[in-house]
Amino acid sequence: MTKVYCYSRCTTCKKALKWLDENKIDYKLIDIKEDHPDEETLRQLHKKSGLPLKKFFNTSGLLYREMELSKKLPDMSEDEMFKLLASDGMLVKRPLLITDNKVLPGFKEADWKDAL
Repeated sequence: MTKVYCYSRCTTCKKALKWLDENKIDYKLIDIKEDHPDEETLRQLHKKSGLPLKKFFNTSGLLYREMELSKKLPDMSEDEMFKLLASDGMLVKRPLLITDNKVLPGFKEADWKDAL
């Protein structure tokens, strides 16, 4: 089952969900603010994605900017980054698409089409 972590007030999430619905793709919607992935889940998703861990951060988010993470991330260890990401779903890039063999943070239609 395809899963999608989203935030209800995020316009990119709304666009992604609309695309999934228009393409008649079944998915389980998970509210990233209320039910965000824990550290172990994030480790598994990161490994499955093959992407740099920094791609999992919501760099345009208010919390990211308030915490000045653009300055802090380069000096953080992976363990510290995973703990930070697991601390608040609003730090995680969304939507976060999870299929049987792919994990994609963010919505790029071409990438989602390839994955699904």
